Amino acid sequence: MLVLAFDTATDVATSALVRDGEVLGERIGAARTVLVEIDELLAGAEVEPSDLDALVLGTGPGSFTSTRIGLACARGLGLALSIPAAGVSTLAALASAQPGARAVIDARRREVFVAGPRALSPDELELEPGTVCIGNGAVRYRAALERLGAEVPPDDDPRHLPRAVLHAALARDYVPVENIEPVYARLPDAELSRT
Repeated sequence: MLVLAFDTATDVATSALVRDGEVLGERIGAARTVLVEIDELLAGAEVEPSDLDALVLGTGPGSFTSTRIGLACARGLGLALSIPAAGVSTLAALASAQPGARAVIDARRREVFVAGPRALSPDELELEPGTVCIGNGAVRYRAALERLGAEVPPDDDPRHLPRAVLHAALARDYVPVENIEPVYARLPDAELSRT
């Protein structure tokens, strides 16, 4: 099965092309360039969009706008190609990079997204001493997490990226792409400003 996986929920978008568990290529970019990255990924593997059997989409939580960009791209591709999709939590994919690691995504507003999913202040996290925290939230709030006893790998450690290859490995239930819903964990900024 040939799968195109991508995640745009964080400040770094990742995409991967995987055939029966074998990685044919990976790209790192930004949400706004995800379609360019996908096109280059397919061209590099000498694969046509019509060859794809399924999509895997990172569903967040993360940036509201970036998550919506990924969802819109997946829906457009899935509907145009008549292929199913699977949604995989960005937190779950990040955590799968290292067994026992805690995924921490920057939620802005001095908060992080963690499993649940939920948004809270980094100082509110309950961590066992020595817990490895990975993700852009772990990098941004390194000092707070280390005060709580966590270990945060160096900023350039690849475990901090929500690699689409990990999403592809976790995908299980393929459904019509229009059934995939994003995970937000809190109201978007525009909704909060109205309340």
